[in-house]
Amino acid sequence: MTKTSSGNFFEDFFLGQVIRHATPRTLTVGDASLYSALYGTRCAVQSADSFAQAIGYPRAPVDDLLVFHTVFGKTVPDISLNAVANLGYAGGRFLAPVYPGDTLHAISEVIGLRENSNGQSGVVYVRSTGFNQDGVEVLDYVRWVMVRKRDPKAPTPETFVPTLPSALAPDALGDAVPPLDVSEWRDDLSGSLYRFADYEVGETIDHVDGMTVEEAEHMIATRLYQNTAKVHFNQFTEGQGRFGRRLIYGGHVISIARALSFNGLANAFHIAAINGGRHVAPLFAGLTVFAWSEILDAAEIPGRDDVGALRVRTLATKDRPCADLPAKSGEDYDPSVILDLDYWVLIPR
Repeated sequence: MTKTSSGNFFEDFFLGQVIRHATPRTLTVGDASLYSALYGTRCAVQSADSFAQAIGYPRAPVDDLLVFHTVFGKTVPDISLNAVANLGYAGGRFLAPVYPGDTLHAISEVIGLRENSNGQSGVVYVRSTGFNQDGVEVLDYVRWVMVRKRDPKAPTPETFVPTLPSALAPDALGDAVPPLDVSEWRDDLSGSLYRFADYEVGETIDHVDGMTVEEAEHMIATRLYQNTAKVHFNQFTEGQGRFGRRLIYGGHVISIARALSFNGLANAFHIAAINGGRHVAPLFAGLTVFAWSEILDAAEIPGRDDVGALRVRTLATKDRPCADLPAKSGEDYDPSVILDLDYWVLIPR
């Protein structure tokens, strides 16, 4: 009997299935530093203990997307080892702060299944939850991923497509941020004078800067998150596939776009929720990522006079600066668009 695992294929999943993922991961200041080295993230709250402590944190928390990628990576061997592509996200909530020294583990539940018409693959919907060492939920989100079938003739699992929220309500935000003393917020140190009241619904921001994706860097990132999906790290198998090369992990694109958005949203220090997201097109090493954002909504958070919430839609493009890029809807994307992400951020008032 073989002792190795080839991962789950589409026909291995069933509705209501609960999967406890292996390999808890302790995040350290080394992980945080490597994350900064990969993306150049510059938010002051996550960069400096002194800044974070001045406004009310016990120390600098770990970057929200490092938490997301770590939890995501736990799920890959069981959910998406045999993925064709990760398709999208919805209903993501950051529920508690994570600090260096915290250990994260993850559990997923299959909440939807739909076989593709070609019979070669299907879409699996899962809700994944990340916990710290004390059993506190730090993150949960839904994602859907296209997974290959082991046998195209295998019986089709029961079909069910879940109804997902288009956006989370403002009263669901803020749990991962302690009460802050924003009188101690230093705009000169954070890198921006603009706070909650300075942004208007409908405002658009070209983040100006671009970042070229290097093969080595995306491989380091994939391994940092213990993401074992073949499409990202195995050139031998992917060289024989549709694109002839490895795909850049979609979360790598999200982190690049988030880092680029600092130029224009520097005080938006915390991602509170991911309302929805779509990887519109693949990205490959050697291409340059740009980003552009639109303010979709601005909301007060019940019981909080220290921070407000901005609902932001960020588009990332490949090899196209975003100065003249209009917002797209539905399927009408410019060919350069690779990411369409809708999320809430918290910003001081």
